Amino acid sequence: MKEACRTLGRYGASALLLAFIWLVAAAAATVEGPPVAFEPDPARTVITWTLGDVLHTVRGTFRLKRGELQLDSAANRLTGEVVVDAQSGESGSAMRDRKMHREILESARYPEIVFRPDRIDGPLKLQGKSSVQVHGIFSIHGSDHELRVPAEVEISSSQWSATLHFAVPYEKWGMKNPSTLFLRVSDTVQIDITVSGSVTRP
Repeated sequence: MKEACRTLGRYGASALLLAFIWLVAAAAATVEGPPVAFEPDPARTVITWTLGDVLHTVRGTFRLKRGELQLDSAANRLTGEVVVDAQSGESGSAMRDRKMHREILESARYPEIVFRPDRIDGPLKLQGKSSVQVHGIFSIHGSDHELRVPAEVEISSSQWSATLHFAVPYEKWGMKNPSTLFLRVSDTVQIDITVSGSVTRP
C-alpha cells in the first residue's frame, strides 16, 4: 500500500510539473503570438540624403508618404511597407532638382520609393532601446533590391522611434550618374532617416 502511494505520488508530481510547463508555454504563446503594429507618422519623420562631389556635398530631403508595419516578435518577422514620395525629393536648387527628377529618379514614371521588410536580425525589445538590422526589399526606379538597414529603435507602451542609415548605390541599380566632364559626383547616395510613430498592441 505504501509503495502504491509512493508510485502515485511520483506520477502525480510529474503530471503537475507537465501541467505547469504547458501553462507557461501557453501563456508565452499568448503574449508573443499576436503581431504588434507600428505606424510611422509622416509629420514626425525626417528623410535626408547626401551626395558628395569633388567641390562640395549636396544635401537634400524626401517626404514620407505612408507606412504600416507588423511585428511577429516570436519569429522576428517584420512585414508591411514604408512608402516615400519620390517626387518630393529636393536639394535647394531648382535646376538641380529638375535634372534629378527628369534624368535620374524619373519620378514622373516611378513616383514612389518603397521598402518592404521581411525580418529583423537581432533581439528587438518591445519596451526600451534596441540595436537591430532590418532586412527587406527596397524598390526604386522600377527595380527591387535586397537591403539590410542598421536601426537604433526605442519603443514605449504607445510610441516608437528609430534612426536608420544606409547607402544606395544608385548607379549600380540602373540610375544615371549626373557627373559631367568637369564635375564628378559619388555613385552612391547616403540616406539618413529619423522616424517616430504610434504602437498598437493586441
